[in-house]
Amino acid sequence: MQIYPAVAAVAGTIDFDPDALHQKYLAERDSRIRPDGIGQYVEVSAEFSRYVDDPYVDPGFTRAPVFDDVECAIIGGGFGGLLMGARLREAGLQSLRLVESGGDVGGTWYWNRYPGAMCDVESYCYFPLLEELGYVPRHKYSFAPEILEHSRRIARHYRLYDGALLQTSITAMHWDESKRRWVIETNRGDRFTAQYVAMANGPLSRPKLPGIPGIDRFQGYTFHTSRWDYRYTGGDSTGNLANLRDKRVGIIGTGATAVQCIPHLGASAKELFVFQRTPSSVDARNNHATDPAWEASLKPGWQYRRMENFNILVSGGDQEEDLVHDGWTDIFRNLTATAAVLAGQKIGRKLTEEERDQLIVLSDYRKMNQVRARVDSIVKDPATAAALKPWYRQFCKRPCFHDEYLDTYNRPNVTLVDTRGRGVERMTEHSVIANGREYELDCLIFATGFEVGTSFTRRTGYDIVGRDGVTLSSHWGDGTRTLHGMTTNGFPNCFFIGRNQAAVTVNLPLSLQNQTRHIAHMITQSRAKGFDTVEVAQEAVDAYVDEVRSLSGMNANFFAECTPGYYNSEGAAGNKNGFFSETYGAGSLRYFEILAQWRDGGMPGLTMR
Repeated sequence: MQIYPAVAAVAGTIDFDPDALHQKYLAERDSRIRPDGIGQYVEVSAEFSRYVDDPYVDPGFTRAPVFDDVECAIIGGGFGGLLMGARLREAGLQSLRLVESGGDVGGTWYWNRYPGAMCDVESYCYFPLLEELGYVPRHKYSFAPEILEHSRRIARHYRLYDGALLQTSITAMHWDESKRRWVIETNRGDRFTAQYVAMANGPLSRPKLPGIPGIDRFQGYTFHTSRWDYRYTGGDSTGNLANLRDKRVGIIGTGATAVQCIPHLGASAKELFVFQRTPSSVDARNNHATDPAWEASLKPGWQYRRMENFNILVSGGDQEEDLVHDGWTDIFRNLTATAAVLAGQKIGRKLTEEERDQLIVLSDYRKMNQVRARVDSIVKDPATAAALKPWYRQFCKRPCFHDEYLDTYNRPNVTLVDTRGRGVERMTEHSVIANGREYELDCLIFATGFEVGTSFTRRTGYDIVGRDGVTLSSHWGDGTRTLHGMTTNGFPNCFFIGRNQAAVTVNLPLSLQNQTRHIAHMITQSRAKGFDTVEVAQEAVDAYVDEVRSLSGMNANFFAECTPGYYNSEGAAGNKNGFFSETYGAGSLRYFEILAQWRDGGMPGLTMR
């Protein structure tokens, strides 16, 4: 790499070979590419359906089916569904129905109760509706029980438990044109109608398993981290897994979930074997309790200002002050336009696009060198340290932050089984085989994540039938087609909340907040004018889809050189259902701006009847 003089003037000493590092990254990626891509994972159905069962409710739940009509059915009880319910309550809708497969609200935070589970975005930004509910989290990064309780707090405050159907899954949904209502059926025998439906299913809800040969033969105890079995392990979300003290435990996966639960497994198990395909990037967390003096100093509007400040910084914008000042904002200050602006100020002119791109690449390489150096400073065994070093650019995988994960590998009872990108070879009745060696286990835990990159209907388990009997799966057969990610032609009064053709943000609740306010605006404006049906015109959808796809290359080029993972559909190019495949590539700042402009401009392309 020939470094531009302007970049050299502001980048400081480059004590590494950028070209050699780039080639190392590509070689590491190539060693992990598999021809089956996301097909390497097994759907949790048929003989694997027990992995999706809810361990947090008492068995044998029954109730009488419901046959009624509601104003809006909200599918999903996570943050998206809770925010949608809150905004519709504020808008005056009285008859809302939350439908949730879990035993309570919370979404991801209902399911993820593994030991050590916590948010990796600052809680003062991450928790929705803090000012509305008069609550301040107890730590800068909150642990899962507090997040779950806050979800319940939202549901109580906005009366979202009223009429809710918990432990209930949708089995069918179709539009009745004569009644202008959605007809919804469930696995509990319900058949009710709704004027509006809001699909808040979330991207991280249905667990997946690795398609390891022999996975169905293993006779030891197994479970998925999103269905943690404390009856087997003992302990609780704080650890103390006493029942594992005489157990040989294995865990497959070293992503964000594993980084948080492995320290507790290592502290409790007789032996722990961590089966790793690709290591995570793990930087310092530096969590701490909320300062009472800081809490007392907060002024009205503090949370929204903080959320906006954080989002601008992690979206490449500039702010005079960094209110959050954590690992996320540190990364983005060095890897985005902010760094280029500061560099331009130093040399007295604006950097060219080529200079800016080179500065960002060099800053990325330097940051990842720091992450790898942190491994060496903590892990005592050189071979183990070498295997824990991530060889890819910063955002090829979601960055992790933790203060105890790397130390766990200094324990004598913990063994890292690095498969050098190949993964586990096979399983027998009592063992996992990797690198040609057999590891006999009493318990095997799957920290293998959720269904990401698969079709909408595979993730939900049902299809949606719109006008004239058209299914959503066929309507989106050539890729997602929406206006702003939230509405689509042929499916009146049906709204989608989440990542579908929206901008991806580090702090997802901010995006959900903008989306749910946007949807509530469409509904309230329609009702105020005396209309009962809203639908987007096909022309408006086509124009937005063209814009989304014209921007798709902004992410595609970067992820093409990344090590396989769910961000790039395990390295399979062209997956239309991929995590970033149909997202708004110009970023959240522009995305939120176009939503506001559309509302202020009278919602062009939206038909009301």
